[in-house]
Amino acid sequence: MQFPENLKYSKDHEWIRVEGDEAFIGITAFAQSELGDIVFVDVDTEGEELGKDEVFGSVEAVKTVSDLYLPVGGEILEVNEALEDAPESVNEDPYGEGWMVKIRITDSAELDELMDAAAYKELLG
Repeated sequence: MQFPENLKYSKDHEWIRVEGDEAFIGITAFAQSELGDIVFVDVDTEGEELGKDEVFGSVEAVKTVSDLYLPVGGEILEVNEALEDAPESVNEDPYGEGWMVKIRITDSAELDELMDAAAYKELLG
C-alpha cells in the first residue's frame, strides 16, 4: 500500500496535500480499502468554513457510510465534481483523481499536528 511522502495524514485516515495556503484533501489508500467499493461521495459544505476535525461530508460504500473529517480547519473552496459520476475514482486513485475537496487553510500551525508518511505507516502497524 502506498503513502506518498509529500502528503500529511490524519488519525481519521484523511490525507492533505498543501499548495501555498490552499490544500487538497481525500481519504487514504488504507481507508478506501477498508471501506470497499465506494458508490457515492456526499459533500455539501462548499463555501463553508469548518474547524479541524469537523465533518465535511461522507462517503458511501456498498456496505457502510463513513463521515469525512477535515484534518485542518479551513474554507471549502471546491468539491471534486468528477466524483459525482465516478465515485470509484476514490478506490482507483485515492491520492490523485479521487481527491474530495480543496480548502483554504485558516491556521497552518495545525499542519504540524498531522503525521508524515512514516508516522502514518506506524499508526497502521
